[in-house]
Amino acid sequence: VMLTFDSDYEPFFQPPGWIIGPIWLVLYTCMAVSISATLRKREELDNYWLILSLFIIQLALNLFWPSIFNSERYLLSLIMLVFMIVFTIIYAYLIYKTIPSASMLLWPYIAWITFAAMINVAYYLEAN
Repeated sequence: VMLTFDSDYEPFFQPPGWIIGPIWLVLYTCMAVSISATLRKREELDNYWLILSLFIIQLALNLFWPSIFNSERYLLSLIMLVFMIVFTIIYAYLIYKTIPSASMLLWPYIAWITFAAMINVAYYLEAN
C-alpha cells in the first residue's frame, strides 16, 4: 500500500498535506460511531444486511483508494470514489429514520469524499 504521494502537479484547491491526517481522524471517528450505533440498533432497521454491506464495501474502497490514487490510476480511483459516495449516501439515507444522528455523522464524510473526487478529476484531467 502506497501511503505517500509525490506529484509536480497540484490543483489550486487541494488542501495542504498537514490537514489531511486530522481531518481523517475526525471522519473515521464519526464513521466508527455511526456504524456502532447502526450495529446496536440492527433489530430496528429494515434491510440491516444491505445497510451493513454498503458500509463495509465503501470502507474497503476507502482503505484501498490511496494506493490506487497514489499509483496514478486516476480513472480507477475516481470510479472508486463514486461508489464510495453513492454507497455512503444510501447507507445514510437508510438509517436516517431510525438513527438520524448516525446518519448525520456521515454527512461530513460524504462532503469530504465528494471534494476528494473533484481533486481526483483535476489530476485525471492533468494527466490526460
